[in-house]
Amino acid sequence: MPHERTLAAVLNSAGLSPSEALTPNAAKYKLLAPMKNFIGIHRIAQRANVSIGTVDRALHARPGINPRTRERVLRIARELGYEPNLAARALSLRRARKRIGVCVPREIHYHFDQIWEGIYDEARRHRDYGIHFVFRPLTGSAEDEPVQLEKMLRNGIHGLILAPTRPAETTPIINRAEEMGIRTVCIATDAPQSKRSTIVSVDPKLSGLLSGELMSNFVPEGSKVAVVTGMLRTEDHARKTEGFSAAFLRYCAHGNIVQVIEGHENQELSFNKVMDLFDRVPDLAGIYVNTANCVPVCRALELKNLKGRVKVIATDLFEEMIPFIEDHTISASIYEKPYQQGQIAVRSLAQHLIHGTPLDSEIYMNPNIAMRSNLHLFREWIQPQFFTKTKKVAAS
Repeated sequence: MPHERTLAAVLNSAGLSPSEALTPNAAKYKLLAPMKNFIGIHRIAQRANVSIGTVDRALHARPGINPRTRERVLRIARELGYEPNLAARALSLRRARKRIGVCVPREIHYHFDQIWEGIYDEARRHRDYGIHFVFRPLTGSAEDEPVQLEKMLRNGIHGLILAPTRPAETTPIINRAEEMGIRTVCIATDAPQSKRSTIVSVDPKLSGLLSGELMSNFVPEGSKVAVVTGMLRTEDHARKTEGFSAAFLRYCAHGNIVQVIEGHENQELSFNKVMDLFDRVPDLAGIYVNTANCVPVCRALELKNLKGRVKVIATDLFEEMIPFIEDHTISASIYEKPYQQGQIAVRSLAQHLIHGTPLDSEIYMNPNIAMRSNLHLFREWIQPQFFTKTKKVAAS
């Protein structure tokens, strides 16, 4: 077999017989470590009854291998205590350095702080694998997004991660990037008419459907409810609103959605609009907040003495909203795993650039429901210092 001839050639060049190679005296030969690594791969191939090439694809996350075979090979490698030569692999990968640009908002700080944390953590893991990251957080107005994306395209990048809050303006830029060979990954929200490579997100319509069904169980028949969103021109916000409306009107007999409020992720604007809503609709039964901008809604409820009377379904989980869940101001929150979204966006794009791993056209995650009884299971409750850490990393 080819791998047997290669092993014999290595031993012969060192003046060793196969039996001598495995004795303690072989330690004086510098090739003992790579030989041990080679023999480890050989044993994995034998145990798994596959070729060495298949083992190599499984161990290095390369394409062209059945997922079940990959898992079996990795399990056998763990059982045998196989340790890959990471230094040699990193040295090889550095020769083909790739650049990934990240252009994601910071202004909508609760949700995107967690996305940035996932991005930063995963980026650190890929520093030794030939990937250089160019971070350009969007901290200005929404009009700044197309300008920053254009700068990215002129920065010699091979991949781009973005959250297209203005899909009409960003779609032509995404299309041009793809034509230039720059793979684009949308995160948190989509530009569905663009030629982007993939989207990493919770399915927004599913998130809205889940919220609408939940609300129908929290309020009586014939209830009036409202939606607080960011901007309906943003794909994520529009699809969540659509899903909520469909599910609530289906499951709550004679239910009525009295208003959809666009808060533009501005706390003061959202607070004032919700206060006006309470004055105009005194018998309001529920509010669905489909962005991370739920704190001004909760404060308005406190001021109007409506805590517990108006049911609130929020989105995601962060330190400032935890007290509102614990005192039942918020009945439930749809947790969209923003930290994991950041990780997966970086990991999938990096693996594509390094190994050619295909990018799925959509990577949709299943949302969780956070309530008082399971709050302790979420990382944002376990790690309240999360946000301070993120802001320090971003500043550096």
